Formats: sequence, C-alpha cells, structure tokens
Amino acid sequence: MEEPGSSKQSKTTPENYGKPGIQPYLSLLESRNPTERWRAAEMLGRLGDPRAAEPLIGALEDDFAEVRWKAAEALGTVDGWNAVQPLIRTLEDEDPWVRAGAARALGMIGDPRAVEPLITRLRDEKPRVRKAAVLALGTIGNPRAREPLLRLQGDADDAVREAVVRALEQLPTEREIPVR
Repeated sequence: MEEPGSSKQSKTTPENYGKPGIQPYLSLLESRNPTERWRAAEMLGRLGDPRAAEPLIGALEDDFAEVRWKAAEALGTVDGWNAVQPLIRTLEDEDPWVRAGAARALGMIGDPRAVEPLITRLRDEKPRVRKAAVLALGTIGNPRAREPLLRLQGDADDAVREAVVRALEQLPTEREIPVR
C-alpha cells in the first residue's frame, strides 16, 4: 500500500480526474529504447499532466534528437513557467526538429521571456525552424516582434512567408497597445 501523497500514488484532482495515469509513460521515458522514450514523451504531451513537466525537462538532454523533439513539444502542453528557460536553451539544439519543437512549445506557453530568443531564431538556417519561430511570435502577440517579422517577408521559403503573414495578423496594432 502506498503512503498518502507519495509520488507513486495517483492523485485524483479535478484537472486530472478521468485521465489515464502518467506513471507508465514516466517509466518509459527512462527506457533504454529511444523509440519508447520518444513515444512516452509524445503521450505525456497528449495527456497534458503538469506532473510530467520535470521528467520532460530532463528529456531535453536525451542523446536522441527524436526524444528531445517530442519532449520539447510536450512541454508546450504540460507546463508553462518552469519549462520556459529550458526550452529557450533548447532553441540552440544542434537538431532543427528539436529547435522547431522548442519554438512551437514556447508559442503555446506564450511567455514574453521567449520573444527575444525566438526573434533570434528568425535567422535560423532551416526554414522549419524559422517558420516555427514566426508562428510562435504571432501566438505570443508581443509587438516587439513586428519589425523582425516584417524583415522576414522576403524569405526564400514560401511556408515561412505565409507564416509571416499569419503572425503579423495576430500582432496588436499601435492602436491596440494600451498606453501606460
């Protein structure tokens, strides 16, 4: 029998009532098999349980890019505050899929601390990373992104240019920015 409040005991709270438990996926996140680890990260993201945040943050350091990629994307649905700095660091990952996943997650979280690092990714060599950064900046909606996005309208990649149009539509105009 588990002690009340132990980490192995499933907690029934209004936000996770009826959700499948995350413990099997947390165990798989520690597997020797990288396919099991990335699938576990993906499932933890689908479940969206904040208790998975710390293990997923740890998975951002995995040796396999697929695991880092799925962990980054999962953090966008699992945790806001604690994941921002690790995801910002992940924007520098060697793998473009991982960088793009981190950008998407930062957009989902919407924390303004991510704006400048995402603006830096607008110069990434890989179009998928630029597009993810563009869309994340649009979702965050911070007016600081307007000028860098405008400069990207002439990007060589069609998908990036289309994303720029969508992102600019999401940014507030000067009239919509409150005066303090």
